[in-house]
Amino acid sequence: MRKTAWAVVAAAVGALVTGAPSATALDAEAVAWSVGHQTAAASGERWTEPSSTGLNVDLVISGKLSSTGEGCYSLWTRFLFDLGPGKVLKQAEICGSGTVDIDVRQAYRATTTGSVTVCKGTVDTTDCASWENITWWPIDTSNGADKMTA
Repeated sequence: MRKTAWAVVAAAVGALVTGAPSATALDAEAVAWSVGHQTAAASGERWTEPSSTGLNVDLVISGKLSSTGEGCYSLWTRFLFDLGPGKVLKQAEICGSGTVDIDVRQAYRATTTGSVTVCKGTVDTTDCASWENITWWPIDTSNGADKMTA
């Protein structure tokens, strides 16, 4: 019993020291996400998993960007780290009708906030859908929607 209690304390202290959430602090189940704009839509799943170093946690965003019309569309991500903005990054693009894969891996900490959007064109984010938050933790999917739990 004491060894188990010390293991829990050590994991919590390790998370505080490294700034990484403990494995039990995040819901590791995949959660659906989607966003669309005009004739394009992106959807898929997101989850967290240990980084390649095993010391931190990565947010993994997987899915498809598709278009049923003409013109080009793109999927963009935006992350805030400790309330400081990161770069807005294009993650996928498609021109004409069809589908392309989305595969994003982002370092994640408890103070990371991320969003995705779909935009017309592939150069900037001037004509886009609303930004959709993809980092609400913990996640309650009992009603099919992301929300903070009490």
